[in-house]
Amino acid sequence: MTGERARSAAAHRRSPLIAGSMQAGVAEGNEKKAPVAARSETHQERKTLSLRELIGSGLAAALGVQSGKNRERDFNNGKASSFIALGIVFTAIFIGSVLTIVNLVLSGR
Repeated sequence: MTGERARSAAAHRRSPLIAGSMQAGVAEGNEKKAPVAARSETHQERKTLSLRELIGSGLAAALGVQSGKNRERDFNNGKASSFIALGIVFTAIFIGSVLTIVNLVLSGR
C-alpha cells in the first residue's frame, strides 16, 4: 500500500492542474497583498463622521435600530474614542433623566 500511495502522491504532484492551481495560489497570495496597500491609502483618505452622523448613530445604536449600512459606515469611518465619549455622555444623560423622573414622582406624594 505504501508504494501505491507514493506513486499516487508523485503523480499528483506532477499533475498540470495541481501545479497550475499551486501557481495560481502563489499569484493570489501576491494579489492579496495589494488590497492591504490600497487599504492603507484609503485609511488615510477616509472621511470622518460629522457630529450629526455621530449623534444619530449613537441614538440608533442605543435604541437598537441601527441599520447595517450605517453600522458599516461607522466602523469604516468612525473613531472608537468618539463613540466611547458619546456613550459616556448618553449614559450620563440617561441616568440624569431617570433620577429627575424619580425625584418628580416621589416629590408628588
